Amino acid sequence: MKVDATYVLPLRWHDALGSAEMTQYLRWLSGHMDVIVVDGSPSEVYELHSELWSAYVKLIPPDPSLNFVNGKVNGVTTGIRSSGTDALVVADDDIRFDEASLERVVNELQNHDLVIVQSFFDPTPWHAQWDEARILLNRAFGVHFPAAIGLRRSLFLEVGGYNGDVLFENLELIRSMRFGGARVTQPNDLFVRHLAPERKAFWSQRVRQAYDDFTLPGRMAAWLSLVPLSATALYRRRYGQIVASVVTVVAVAEVGRRRGGGRDVYPATVPLFAPLWLAERALCAWGAVWYRTVKGGVPYRDDVIKRAATPRKELRARIRDRLAHRARER
Repeated sequence: MKVDATYVLPLRWHDALGSAEMTQYLRWLSGHMDVIVVDGSPSEVYELHSELWSAYVKLIPPDPSLNFVNGKVNGVTTGIRSSGTDALVVADDDIRFDEASLERVVNELQNHDLVIVQSFFDPTPWHAQWDEARILLNRAFGVHFPAAIGLRRSLFLEVGGYNGDVLFENLELIRSMRFGGARVTQPNDLFVRHLAPERKAFWSQRVRQAYDDFTLPGRMAAWLSLVPLSATALYRRRYGQIVASVVTVVAVAEVGRRRGGGRDVYPATVPLFAPLWLAERALCAWGAVWYRTVKGGVPYRDDVIKRAATPRKELRARIRDRLAHRARER
């Protein structure tokens, strides 16, 4: 039985290698809700997707009037505008809901405007566990940067969408909805499967993910301080201090793993990767500083993105002014 909700999936593929698996997923999804795929792929790939998917979903290209540097935002915005329902599930092309998680998001949207979903990698090769350690550390502190969310279309349009000329577009969307007065929920036990990235994609994202933290100055300062602090500890042979720090990081990741029944989806070995992820982030944070200083931003496809996200004060003012203007028009 279909629910009164729409699934928005933006994608841009350079080949059709994953089309068979995606076809199965879309066929299944279409039995539960309307599906809009916003496909920014080259014409030959788009045409193949049209042949494969048009019987199950609404397949459309990104709105040509949208020209954000971050192309994903063009796709998300196009899909949301094209939806005929107020309840929406927006997800990356490597997210795979099951019936229980999909139903949970839709149910949460009855009382909330924004539902933040937890993700877990499956399968979990070593590099996926390395990246998943980041998720556990974030969960330990109640922080989530999802690859899938539920949201209310009406509020999204009311706040004017979100800025697509920034790198950390997920955070930009969440902040825009929050500053627009969204009722937000982020259940620790609402999990959705995230396909593991290819190793090449994993390595290509290291510095880019570190660049995101320019919008979280406290975190960025912490990452940048780790390299000189660690070097000092090694120089002074404070090996006990180093071991204690490593054990603490593993323990914190384990706290994140245990929250909300996370042990059912996160392998017990993932917390062991947390010190490696932390060391990687400390080094890549300096790489992000280099990109910002020398290149003026981080490379993104054929462009360079300077901002990780819109500063809070600026974003809050923009949305406040927009809501006030719309109130006067009514």
